[in-house]
Amino acid sequence: MSWAVVAGASEGLGAAFAAGLAARGHGLVLVARRVERLEALAATLRERHRVEVECVGLDLADADAVPRLVATLGDREIGVLVCNAAFAPLGAFVDQSAADLETALAVNCRAPLLLVHALLPAMVARRKGSIIWMSSLTAFQGSPWTSVYGATKAFGLAFAEGLWGEVEASGVQVLVCAAGATRTPNYLAHAAKGGAPGELDPEQVVAETLRHLGRGPLLIPGAFNRFASFLMRRVLPRVTTIRIMAGQTKKLEG
Repeated sequence: MSWAVVAGASEGLGAAFAAGLAARGHGLVLVARRVERLEALAATLRERHRVEVECVGLDLADADAVPRLVATLGDREIGVLVCNAAFAPLGAFVDQSAADLETALAVNCRAPLLLVHALLPAMVARRKGSIIWMSSLTAFQGSPWTSVYGATKAFGLAFAEGLWGEVEASGVQVLVCAAGATRTPNYLAHAAKGGAPGELDPEQVVAETLRHLGRGPLLIPGAFNRFASFLMRRVLPRVTTIRIMAGQTKKLEG
């Protein structure tokens, strides 16, 4: 049986990816800090889709998190890896703690990078497999008030696109999903009243992402988001796009 590993699976996009992959018949290894939420999700997915689900309680900010996860996976055939876990410091950079900055780098960059490095060789050897790296529209330009988060997402965008070019001929699919505002519990807890343009539900993002596998290295879910991203990357002056982002991100409550 082919297994899917979903990092950051306790709610929101991660839970939606777990459901979408379970519906495709994958066994699941769900990873997050909050094991009780993973277990509740696992029970639902086992009953609904009749798949095997294992829950792994890990904080991906820990230096030994990836080796521990890889040891837990054992000799399972991992067919899909979803790098969805994220930490987003909000507010002015000068007000953020060094600990939060280190956590953002560890969770958003170091852990998924090492996890891909650990699991990709077997995929290449089998000449099949899929890696999905969740990025963000904040990756395409500086995003005031979420500057560190946006920078880590820019790292993921560049890395995943480069990796796609390296392994395209091997049969392994790499896709980076640059999502816009998505109605996850974490986003809704910080979003301004009235939300943001182009908001999508997690299930919409996941459905588009899974459909796009094998069709190129980058997906921006949602027609509005694709149009807005085109304007901001190709038409508007850089300083204008940064100011537009600032107008949206400053509404987020840190």
